[in-house]
Amino acid sequence: MARQYTLHRTAPAGPRIDFAAELNPQQLAAVTAPPGPALVIAGAGSGKTRTLTYRVAYLLENGIRPEHVLLLTFTNKAAREMLDRVAAICPHDLAGLWGGTFHSIGNRILRRHPNEAGFAPGFSIMDREDAEDMLDGVVATLGFDPKEKRFPKGQVVADVLSYQLNTGRSLEDVLLEKYPHFFEFAAELEQARVKYEAKKKKANALDFDDLLEKTVRLLKSNAALAEHYQRQFQFVLVDEYQDTNHLQNDFIEILAARHHNVMVVGDDAQSIYSWRGADFRNILEFPKRHPGAVVYKIETNYRSVPQVLAVANAAISANKQQFQKVLQAAREEGAVKPAMVPLPDSQQQAQFVAQRMLELHEEGIALDDMAVLYRAHFHSMELQMELTRRGIPFELTSGLRFFEQAHIKDVGAFLKWVVNPRDEVAFKRMARLLPGIGARSADALWASVSDALSAADAPLLKKETPTTVIAPVVVAEAEQPVSPIAPAETPTQELPETIANPWEGLPAIKELLLPLKVPAKAKAAWEQLVFTLDELAPGGHLAPPQEMIHSVLEAVYDDYARVNFPNYDQRREDLNTLANFARQYESTQAFLDQLALLTSLDATARNNEETERVTLTSVHQAKGLEWKVVFVIWLADGKFPSSRSLESSEAIEEERRLFYVAVTRAMDELYLTYPCMSFNSAYGDPLQRPSRFLAEVPKTLIEEWEVGGVF
Repeated sequence: MARQYTLHRTAPAGPRIDFAAELNPQQLAAVTAPPGPALVIAGAGSGKTRTLTYRVAYLLENGIRPEHVLLLTFTNKAAREMLDRVAAICPHDLAGLWGGTFHSIGNRILRRHPNEAGFAPGFSIMDREDAEDMLDGVVATLGFDPKEKRFPKGQVVADVLSYQLNTGRSLEDVLLEKYPHFFEFAAELEQARVKYEAKKKKANALDFDDLLEKTVRLLKSNAALAEHYQRQFQFVLVDEYQDTNHLQNDFIEILAARHHNVMVVGDDAQSIYSWRGADFRNILEFPKRHPGAVVYKIETNYRSVPQVLAVANAAISANKQQFQKVLQAAREEGAVKPAMVPLPDSQQQAQFVAQRMLELHEEGIALDDMAVLYRAHFHSMELQMELTRRGIPFELTSGLRFFEQAHIKDVGAFLKWVVNPRDEVAFKRMARLLPGIGARSADALWASVSDALSAADAPLLKKETPTTVIAPVVVAEAEQPVSPIAPAETPTQELPETIANPWEGLPAIKELLLPLKVPAKAKAAWEQLVFTLDELAPGGHLAPPQEMIHSVLEAVYDDYARVNFPNYDQRREDLNTLANFARQYESTQAFLDQLALLTSLDATARNNEETERVTLTSVHQAKGLEWKVVFVIWLADGKFPSSRSLESSEAIEEERRLFYVAVTRAMDELYLTYPCMSFNSAYGDPLQRPSRFLAEVPKTLIEEWEVGGVF
């Protein structure tokens, strides 16, 4: 009979960490938790990263070998930061510890077992552009005639398939919820998915989603391999667990199935990414999936003053689906209460924010310490323009600057060409939107347009200015004193300001353009474009810019955007905002001039070596960040919460969590603003209701400002 011999854990050499001295009592309880499933609810600003870091150190201090620990994060930067911190406090060699993103760990496993996963060694990993190109090739094989139906491009198909894969839902459900305009193509999209998988296999290539999906599939189908990794990873730690999707949660559950030593850390109150597939139920139902799981709450906030936290606690309290917690401030009382600031309209909202920033800067607060948060990128348009006018440098993290976005420039090209038919760049940009017209076809088409314009024998931009006879002005000497530093001059009358009509003397646009030869594939779309351009200048007279934008959208661009952009809804909102902004200009030329001047000023400001910049960001992009002063704008029902969320209680709860994230970004001062009027040409100028989230905050916790003055 074999003798039984037991190995005992030994304490590591070197000084041991005094965990009680380094952590607050709630953090300490989570860090020193016994083996078994554990859910750590770490409130905003409560030291989540510190807790995870010390948990890894605690495991190593207690004899767990590094290779038996798996740390899953959402970014490689987060993993590196945590492991660097562990190395700084713990005298252990961490080389064997597995830490990284879900996809990087998946890639590491697949590289070890490519044959078992159904691929040859040395498989390629396609980036997003490569994947979209391959999907474009697949779509081309489906045989759609662009003159009859506009099937989604590879970029959109990639988004549809990725969302389906990560959520584990049927294609029909995904289309109904997120892409209803493509539901008629459900069968063809399934065909595209099958062909795409076959092409990847033939090319021995994986896309980004495959790195995790193929790993999960491998572990589910190969019991021996699954058991190997389950034995290896005795302790699984997961960061930002509230943001995990169906596929990521499957990965966690498979790897933790043997030892059940899984600690997930997150904040249900900051679960805000359902639109990209995150499943709130993962964190909410963790205790149900893991009987006996212990829930630890970390509620001491080191970021914000008590006045801000009082608003945050009140804001989230209305949510029914949550782990109840109350953030407690480690800091002393601040100097001011959070402010609620109603403004007449969005222009004045922008003016208030810009003026208040300048005042705060005069008081000694750096621009780097200020941020403006909003629900959607298009909410920042007026503010971008106002900051540019005032010379306040800003950094935009929610996307491209408003007027640099492709869809804004596309629609702008229609207006530019109608105002200036000699604008080659604008014309070619329009032409390239059509099916079957690339760079060469656009060049050839422009040559035809240029010849047609010249043949019309009407100089468009160099018309002779009609002679204006100005009667001399006689001024008596006594009434016109002579300047001691400049010779006396006879004053002249101001010439009347007029804007020439570029189509005067030319045939109608449709008569000019319809006869031109275009590729057969583009014929129907070209005719539609020509009739639309003609509508922008009926009878040779330019329509107002707002009407032009609506005409372009309804007749041409809306269909193009649906097919070409995965985030069609957001881009349509941007274009509606552009149209609403244009309503203040009677002349399209004046509208385009203003945009060009402000864009140039903005570019000049960005080229300066400014050390300070205000941050403009969506709330989604702001998660995890903090500033001394935070402005949350557009807090009106239909804007924040968004109009699309108003029909679902679950969606409203996520919007409320988003508001909670926005509030908890503020360290010292918080301004909550909304415009009382929303200018929308289609529906008049309706009054806007303040966001329901503002009504849920007791009035005793905020100070309402009444803004007066000349706007």
